[in-house]
Amino acid sequence: MVLEFRDEGIYCPAGRFHIDPWRPVDRALVTHGHADHAYEGHRHYLATHAAAPVMRHRLGEIDLEGVAYGEVRDIHGVRVSFHPAGHVPGSAQIRIEHRGEVWVVSGDYKTTPDGLSEPWEPVRCDAFITECTFGLPVFDWLTDAELAAQIDDWWRANRATGRHSAIGAYALGKAQRVMTMVDASIGPILTHGAVENTNAVLRRQGVALPDTIRMTPETDLKAHPGALVVAPPSALAGPWLRRFGPVSTAIASGWMALRGVRRRRAADRGFVVSDHADWAGLNMAVRETGAERVFATHGYTAVFRQWLEEQGYDAQIVSTEYGDELLETEEAEV
Repeated sequence: MVLEFRDEGIYCPAGRFHIDPWRPVDRALVTHGHADHAYEGHRHYLATHAAAPVMRHRLGEIDLEGVAYGEVRDIHGVRVSFHPAGHVPGSAQIRIEHRGEVWVVSGDYKTTPDGLSEPWEPVRCDAFITECTFGLPVFDWLTDAELAAQIDDWWRANRATGRHSAIGAYALGKAQRVMTMVDASIGPILTHGAVENTNAVLRRQGVALPDTIRMTPETDLKAHPGALVVAPPSALAGPWLRRFGPVSTAIASGWMALRGVRRRRAADRGFVVSDHADWAGLNMAVRETGAERVFATHGYTAVFRQWLEEQGYDAQIVSTEYGDELLETEEAEV
């Protein structure tokens, strides 16, 4: 096989490199900067130019080489290239070709454009390693225009009653997507330090974001009535939020499609905003790769594998240590 599944992660024996390994290795090819895919401790890293700044911000001084989308690298006779995954800015699928056989590792991906991330592109291959975080038919995303209307209506209603609107979204990707989707004319946008640190990294590399105000202990909240507050979800459950006085809380996550999760998150509202593919997107991605072999990783692997087998694919489940969107929303360190 072109790729093997080892204790430390996905491995290419011929190229002597790993893809998104979760244990320290010599050479790691990384799909994107989220903490469950970009781990510290590797000797050498290879990622897209667009993912590199956030990875350095998160991981510190690392030996990281950037690569352009579509640029082919030869690693010990294995042809490797990175292609847009549409998940967050800089995210990639990784194409590996050896002796005429092509495998693609999807990382995390979203098939619908969001105006922020580089749009997903199908990559033809013989074997496709796919996430299936939302691998159930119940997951059927609204358009960004529909989501924006929901969030804007909630924000306007809160502002009219003298309340702030605090929305929980993980600091890399989801927070910026929420900020670019809403109507910034409604009021000011205040950001948690973890979110604003990531904003600064993305702005330096040319990502267009609306004006935001970093929250500090000295911030005069009376000067920003009815603001939208964007923070990691973990911040909404702690003392950080208490200083806002009257406030309505919301969580932005694909898991908000499930009522039980909404209740457990104890927020006033749940907006179904995901940076992963929904059921239709997963099926479209598999179909457009043309792959005959499909390996399902994190998510609803058993259900998705059974469905793929019913459609005639050679489908298998691969155990990994990648997280899911609900866990990612707890990231506050980025």
